[in-house]
Amino acid sequence: MILACSNISKSFDSKVILDNCSFHAEDREKVAIVGINGAGKSTLFKIITGELKPDDGIVTVAKNKTLAYLSQHPDVAGEHTIYEEMLDVKKDIIEMESTIRSLEAEMKTTEGKELEKLLESYSKLTHTFELNDGYAYKSEITGVLKGLGFAEEDFDRKISTLSGGQKTRVFLSKILLSKPDIILLDEPTNHLDLNSIAWLEGFLSNYKGAVIIISHDRYFLDKIVTKVVEIENTKCTTYNGNYSDYATKKASLREAELKKYLNQQQEIKHQKEVIEKLKSFNREKSIKRAESREKQLNKIEVVEKPKYIDDEMHLKLTPRITSGKDVLSVENLSKSFGDNHLFSDINFEIKRGEKVSIIGNNGTGKTTILKIINGIIDADSGSTKLGSKVEIGYYDQEHHVLTMENTLFEEISDAYPDMTNTEIRNVLAAFLFTGDDVFKQIKDLSGGERGRVSLAKLMLSNANFLILDEPTNHLDITSKEILENAINSYEGTILYVSHDRYFINKTAGRIIELTNNKIVNYIGNYDYYLEKKAELTAIYAAPEITETKDTSSVSSSKADWQTMKDEQAKLRKKQNELKKTEERINELEEKNNALSEEMNNPDIASDVGKLMEITKEIEAVNSELEKLYELWETLV
Repeated sequence: MILACSNISKSFDSKVILDNCSFHAEDREKVAIVGINGAGKSTLFKIITGELKPDDGIVTVAKNKTLAYLSQHPDVAGEHTIYEEMLDVKKDIIEMESTIRSLEAEMKTTEGKELEKLLESYSKLTHTFELNDGYAYKSEITGVLKGLGFAEEDFDRKISTLSGGQKTRVFLSKILLSKPDIILLDEPTNHLDLNSIAWLEGFLSNYKGAVIIISHDRYFLDKIVTKVVEIENTKCTTYNGNYSDYATKKASLREAELKKYLNQQQEIKHQKEVIEKLKSFNREKSIKRAESREKQLNKIEVVEKPKYIDDEMHLKLTPRITSGKDVLSVENLSKSFGDNHLFSDINFEIKRGEKVSIIGNNGTGKTTILKIINGIIDADSGSTKLGSKVEIGYYDQEHHVLTMENTLFEEISDAYPDMTNTEIRNVLAAFLFTGDDVFKQIKDLSGGERGRVSLAKLMLSNANFLILDEPTNHLDITSKEILENAINSYEGTILYVSHDRYFINKTAGRIIELTNNKIVNYIGNYDYYLEKKAELTAIYAAPEITETKDTSSVSSSKADWQTMKDEQAKLRKKQNELKKTEERINELEEKNNALSEEMNNPDIASDVGKLMEITKEIEAVNSELEKLYELWETLV
């Protein structure tokens, strides 16, 4: 055991955050800390690092073990370049290397016993240097920086010129290079693109120390962790397995708790009915029996009704107007900002009912496409065309649709003046705003709270085409799951940008990837995208070999798009045919069983004519089945 938290308790202003929480981490173990926003996850991390003192309980770290902590707002500053900041992590190795070079120089001019002493020191030092990967520290620095999304031309940039997200990546790089025995990571995937997240997954999965992670990225947790510690209602519960294992076990426990509550409520109701009946007889014996039952009923330890956040927040996104079949057509779209060329001559269409996710690395132009469709910015060339009766509902990262001076209540009532006070309160309660929360001003809300208000307004709109830019940002896991359920049950059309791979996997029926200034279309979820990425990227978005512009690039782009459309149409047709074939096979198998049972009927056994009729029917069924099996094998 490398770290243990024993009976940790913490309160702020008499509000209990953690109550008697215990868990431990083994050497090399990967642990997730999960819970809704405000559950106490970051508080627990600060207690582990010593930044906060617990009111009760102790944190034990194994002797001589080192610990490093990445917070959501790390402190990294100064006039160092990014590369110099990394070299600072390796200063012991660099000093060792310098000493080795000095010894080498000294040995050239030394003889006899002094040389033997120098050789002995040199041998010990080079051995230590090698054990600490001294010969590879420069390539190690380069590998980590590139893995976390820095290009080589960024290495000489000064820390003081970086954005907050870039500084976070620098700090994370320093932690990974320092190789502590225990790493605490609070939302490490924030500010990382998909490639960097995938790299970090591989790095942490193979890391030789213990890693404890707070993250809302469920796909990330699924790939890495082997244990989940949940903080719920101030208590800690440990589940073995990854996030999906935890979610399954948690759902089973909730179901069992609810069943226990409902069974007891049913029994209480039954006993009360019996008591009332006995009293209604109005006889001494029946009244005594009723009183006896009442005493037993009062002794029952009543099971509280299980209360979960997701019971309180149910989105129902139902468009009042149905759009035409063709919702959006994008043709030959191009956009650059100065010398920064985002994409050229991209083409795609969206049909009614589709749930489409746009993905790609940071800076490829995903949000730009959404803004062009919404008319917020203009394309350099090309066009976007909405279909018949299409009404857009737009959710953006900056929440521009909110009035900062409004209270939550005013924000809803101003947008929907026909709603009653009760209706407004009910809608806000569905998004976790209850009591006096509704009178908070928008400007005083956190990013996640503003996101929930924007989603509430979107739910009430008449939109049938939702365009969402990073809708899961700042949402906790429970809120994400509720949004997933709402999107999956939504009868309109959705186009969204997201870095949340678990969310994409759960909701997208199609993925459009922006890569190498082009798009690649995938008919499937995120797992399907990963399976086909290398193959389809090579076909439709291979990097340009030269900078010479092909004069036929526009027509080539159209041809590529048309080819992709044709291939995806063929794939959909094949999938539909496979489904119909399997349904027909099941239908005929059932018919065959029924005919066989009919033949075994004693009443029919003596009817030769009927037996011949059934036999012919069975032969016909088997003949069709044989053909269907052959067809099925070509379709799978």
